[in-house]
Amino acid sequence: MRATSPAESCHVMTSLELRASGARVFALRDETGSVQAVGALKPLSGDAVELKSMHTLSEARGRGFGRTILDRLLGEARSMGARRVFLETGSAPPFAAARALYERAGFALVPPFGDYVEDPLSVFMARDL
Repeated sequence: MRATSPAESCHVMTSLELRASGARVFALRDETGSVQAVGALKPLSGDAVELKSMHTLSEARGRGFGRTILDRLLGEARSMGARRVFLETGSAPPFAAARALYERAGFALVPPFGDYVEDPLSVFMARDL
C-alpha cells in the first residue's frame, strides 16, 4: 500500500499498531496452509468498527478470497455487536477492484470518519449490519 500512496495518504497500520488499537486480525489460508488474504476489524466509538488492512495476494486474486475474507470480517463484526462498518480505501485505479468488491457487499460512499480528513486519494465507505 505504501508503494501506491504518498505517506500523508497512506493509512495502513503495522501489525503492532493494529494490536495496540484493539483490532482483531484474520488470515484466510488455502488448502496448503498458505495465507492468501488478510483483514482486520478495528473498534471505533460506540457500535462501529473499521475494516483495516484488507488485502489479497496478487497471484490469488480472482479466486474469491477477497469476498470470503470480507464476509468473515462482516460476520465477526456482527458477533462483536457492531451495527456499522466503515472503511477507507484508495481512489486511484489500483484500488478499483477493491472498491467494486465493497460496493457489491453493500458499502456506500460516506464522508471521512474518525480521524480521517478529506483526501483526493481516499474513498470512505460504510454499511450497516
